Formats: sequence, structure tokens, C-alpha cells
Amino acid sequence: MPGSIEGRVTGVTPEGNLVTDIAVERLRDLPRDERLSITVDEHLTVGLFTPDHTEAPMTFLGLLAPSGFLELCMVGDSAAMMLGVRAGEKVVVRWP
Repeated sequence: MPGSIEGRVTGVTPEGNLVTDIAVERLRDLPRDERLSITVDEHLTVGLFTPDHTEAPMTFLGLLAPSGFLELCMVGDSAAMMLGVRAGEKVVVRWP
């Protein structure tokens, strides 16, 4: 059954990851591949990744962070600086 979860960016990590208020626990049973999309501002990424991912530098991805909340990161760089996204921005996770 299709669905979506909406949240907000609540802050930025020292590495520049965008921290959301969407708990990782809420994402546990969702698809982790390209069927799942995450949108923040006009930026889109697909899939969910764990901290041990092997994605290439400058890849924008959704991270199931150890903090217990979904983080949006730019591998090897600051997502906050690269995307210009600030706290309070709406985040939407969608799946079919």
C-alpha cells in the first residue's frame, strides 16, 4: 500500500548532515531501494542507507543514522551547505 511520512529538518550535524525528526524506527519496514524517495526543498534522493554504505562521494542520500533519526547527507561533503537547506524545511518520504 502506498504511503508517505512527513517531517522536518531539525538541525545539522558537525559534518553537515541534515537531521530530521523522522525516527528510524518508523522506516524499519519500508523498502530501502529506489522504490522509496525522499524530498527536501526541491532536492530528491532515493533509497535508504546505513552508515556503512559504499556510495560514491557527492552522492545525496537518506541515512538511517545511529542517532535514531533519518539524516540526509552528501557523501564526503556538507548537505546543508551544498543544498542550502536549513532547519524547519519539510521532508517527505514516499513509497509505492
